[in-house]
Amino acid sequence: MSSPFAIPPEKLTTLAIEGLDAVFPVNRVYCIGRNYAAHAREMGGDPTREAPFFFMKPADSAVSCPSDLRVDLPYPTMTESYHFEAEMVVALGKGGQNIAESDALAHVFGYGAGLDMTRRDRQDEAKAARRPWEVGKCADHSAPVGLLRRASEIGHPEHGTIRLDVDGQVRQQSVLEAMIWRVPEQIAILSQFFTLKAGDLIFTGTPEGVGAIERLETIKVEIEGLAPLMVRYV
Repeated sequence: MSSPFAIPPEKLTTLAIEGLDAVFPVNRVYCIGRNYAAHAREMGGDPTREAPFFFMKPADSAVSCPSDLRVDLPYPTMTESYHFEAEMVVALGKGGQNIAESDALAHVFGYGAGLDMTRRDRQDEAKAARRPWEVGKCADHSAPVGLLRRASEIGHPEHGTIRLDVDGQVRQQSVLEAMIWRVPEQIAILSQFFTLKAGDLIFTGTPEGVGAIERLETIKVEIEGLAPLMVRYV
């Protein structure tokens, strides 16, 4: 039988799940900006006045990093300032539109540790020129995600430490309860703008301390109750 595709389709992006041979298919990748007050201030924002805002990354920027072993990824082109941002990632198992905040957690499949990697120099140029952020935020391999843990197994993390080390030195450390907009709020607000779908990821924001990495430095993200994530850009 001939293929229905004019060209061969790219492989579907998937993430590993703890305790399952099945994998999680990635649909869209949403990210909230400046969702920890101290990070908002370090980026020049005012957390007392800003409404939540979101941006997106390509689905294939997500990379499954399912074990305690370090995963090596290629350092991106066209940047001299590649920044780490540790984030808890929400994986949706059910979609919808205009989801009530009280119903939002029923749409969550699971959670993982993630990195929103950013070409900060390119993002700063885009901000100064009042242009979109894609070249800063959408580099290949810029959204690594650790092993997903199912909400049916661990519940819904609302408290606990989020921490990022570079070569064993702490660079970011905060607590999940420091989020300005909590997970149910993020889901509810996003669903007013988009029809959310099963397979969507939401990167829930990063605490203060973001900074650049050099090639061959190892980044480790640890979020209480979730599997760790360890990557190196080479």
